[in-house]
Amino acid sequence: MFNLAKKKSMPMVRVLGDQNSVLNQFIAELRNVNVQGDFMRFRKNMERCGEVFAYELSKELSYQPEQVQTPLGVADMRLPNETLVLATILRAGLPLHQGMLNFFDTAQNAFISAYRKYNKDGSFRIQFEHLSCPNIEGKTLVLMDPMLATGASMLLAYKALLERGKPRYTHIVSVIASREGVEYMKRNLSEKEATIWLGAIDDEMTVKAYIVPGLGDAGDLAYGKKE
Repeated sequence: MFNLAKKKSMPMVRVLGDQNSVLNQFIAELRNVNVQGDFMRFRKNMERCGEVFAYELSKELSYQPEQVQTPLGVADMRLPNETLVLATILRAGLPLHQGMLNFFDTAQNAFISAYRKYNKDGSFRIQFEHLSCPNIEGKTLVLMDPMLATGASMLLAYKALLERGKPRYTHIVSVIASREGVEYMKRNLSEKEATIWLGAIDDEMTVKAYIVPGLGDAGDLAYGKKE
């Protein structure tokens, strides 16, 4: 007997770094160990990445015609008509979030506290602690974290956000992802739910789930090492 069950369609993955653009310069400086000592520059480059993602993502939003009064007449314009919620995993995601907020300056905002809690044997689990979020029912959700390693924290954050409503659509944004993490997200999301936006995909991870070549710990590089 044939299995006629319809196979779930996986989300589209868009890797902006595959195109020649200034985004690649920002990512190169984020990766560069000789540049990383400048916390301000690291944060600024991450913010710039957020701005590039925001511009590219804006092309996928729905628009409606509006008339704008100028000093000399009326201009016919097409403006976005979706309510956005920008959601960020603390603390590493803050500069990326600010970059997107620079462009989507009327967006609502959500913040998720989630981190790796390591065991003595080096294994870890994702510890979720706090969510500050508006109702997201029918809105467009943009969930971001600079690094998509295993994908566990991103999926945990996404499921936590769903407790605040069902979004119209979700965009997942990361600057650098592991191939394993991308496949994990693709298995757990559908095309109807989400699009995944990435700057670059790296092929390897260490035993502690750090992306290789990656860039290191984005939170430490932006704000200093944790105790």
